[in-house]
Amino acid sequence: MKVLVVGSGGREHALGKKLHSSTQVKELYFAPGNPGTFEIGKNIDVEANDINGLANFAEKFNIDLTVVGPEIPLVEGISDVFKKKQLNIFGPSSRAARIEGSKSWAYKLMEKYSIPTARSEVFDNYTEARNYLGSQPDGSLVVKADGLAAGKGVFVSDDPKVLQNGLKNLMENHSYGKAGDRVVLSDRLIGREISVFGFVSGSKVSSLIPACDYKRAFEGDEGPNTGGMGAYSAPKIWDSKLELQINTTIFEPVARALVEENCPYFGVLYAGLMITDNGPKVIEFNCRFGDPECQVLMPRMQSDISNVFMKVLSNDAPKLQIRWKSTNTIGVVLVSGGYPGNYETGTEISGLLDASNKVTIYHSGTDFSKTGSIVTSGGRVLTVVSESDDLMVAKAECYQAIKNISFSGMRYRRDIANGIEQH
Repeated sequence: MKVLVVGSGGREHALGKKLHSSTQVKELYFAPGNPGTFEIGKNIDVEANDINGLANFAEKFNIDLTVVGPEIPLVEGISDVFKKKQLNIFGPSSRAARIEGSKSWAYKLMEKYSIPTARSEVFDNYTEARNYLGSQPDGSLVVKADGLAAGKGVFVSDDPKVLQNGLKNLMENHSYGKAGDRVVLSDRLIGREISVFGFVSGSKVSSLIPACDYKRAFEGDEGPNTGGMGAYSAPKIWDSKLELQINTTIFEPVARALVEENCPYFGVLYAGLMITDNGPKVIEFNCRFGDPECQVLMPRMQSDISNVFMKVLSNDAPKLQIRWKSTNTIGVVLVSGGYPGNYETGTEISGLLDASNKVTIYHSGTDFSKTGSIVTSGGRVLTVVSESDDLMVAKAECYQAIKNISFSGMRYRRDIANGIEQH
């Protein structure tokens, strides 16, 4: 098989590394890729959002399967374009991807089909939203941008000023563009938060796999939301009983609902869930693998991922038996100073070879300098992942390896997988 992976982050590097290990994959391309993917395939000069350019490349080079990492091209319809050209692509249609692309649409879908979630109100008017926010007890609501905001358009706090400022930044200051023109104000759920992933093929759903991620910028879950500062798998609360409950109350009903709404889902579905005293409830859905969750899940996958992708596309999910290792993994994201705000790029990264003996390093925001050295090019720069039978052993190895890596302004959370009974 010739496979094209769309994207340039750690998630795409992790997917590519797993595809590279498949006996079915003979040629591997990345668009546009990064220095990490350069080591396992060929990077091509086509951006992830250039849908027509990607389709033309896939057609010209007889690509057998395209795997889409990020959400924006999925929401903008890359799968629809590829299917019109009879090209295999792993990822939902633009209509199905609305489950991530519009939080209000997703909420209305869950409300219509009785899928457990937080009570929510949708607003297009800033004054009405501000008045509703002010009428509720402090810290009882979560402010969410309706559209895509790279994981940064959600505001959770006990401090009403944080929520008020978040709402104003979304609707008045347009800090996240059109994504904040409409907002969803949801009741704040209390419990243990987990990320759960399942492969969906129409109305059929595979077995599920969990991870826990850390969205806040600083230790102790303080600071602004980010795209993700770290993750681990598997959480202690996960067992076959909880998996069955989540599948029967959330994944299977939403898959059937999307079929009923004439937008069947084919791809990986990511549910951010809160395990409350009243059972699992949906915080949000995403139409792709999470980042950095993907980086901690791929090392645990035993099944040939190319076969998994093709079976999902062929509506063959009942025969899809995904095998996962019983190991534990942890991933810590190294970020540029100032992230998720303004940060410097182009600083040289050292120590990658020294650090990679016992861990896997996935590249996110990296690039080659003119002299061929690896430099920073984004806010989230690298994800360092360790795997062991014992999560605490994996954690120790991960943080030990990080000591070898350095770049100007480098920062990371030192509490990933701390107090895991809370996750």
